[in-house]
Amino acid sequence: MSRPTSLRLPDELRVRLENEGRQIATPVASLAVSLLDEGLKMRQFPGIVFRDGPAGRRAGLAKGPDVWEIVRDLKRARGTTLSRVDLVAEEAGLAPEAIGLAADYYAAFPDEIDARIDMNERVAAELREIAERRERLLTT
Repeated sequence: MSRPTSLRLPDELRVRLENEGRQIATPVASLAVSLLDEGLKMRQFPGIVFRDGPAGRRAGLAKGPDVWEIVRDLKRARGTTLSRVDLVAEEAGLAPEAIGLAADYYAAFPDEIDARIDMNERVAAELREIAERRERLLTT
């Protein structure tokens, strides 16, 4: 649920927001909501940043991969919580604390990260299917 909120923005900030909205073809109100949401998440979880990409903006470690990638790997890893964190940290070349940060972010925003994991798995399955059809075409 949302409700209207009035904000007084300095002219220079309002102009920058409008220019950014035009550049990315996003309404100013939607852009402001997105930036506020991301900013609050980054304050809550220092070390988390947001990146643009072909599939949209997503949370990632400032010095590492996207959060969804770490969470996916944690879910696939076997063992105790601590051993899984250590294993993923070693494989990613990151400190265990960085893996813990991604896990903490996931605990706060599981729907966001689960949706990104699901989308990636769907795209990967589609690409495998395309590759298999291509292979069948070329070997017959």
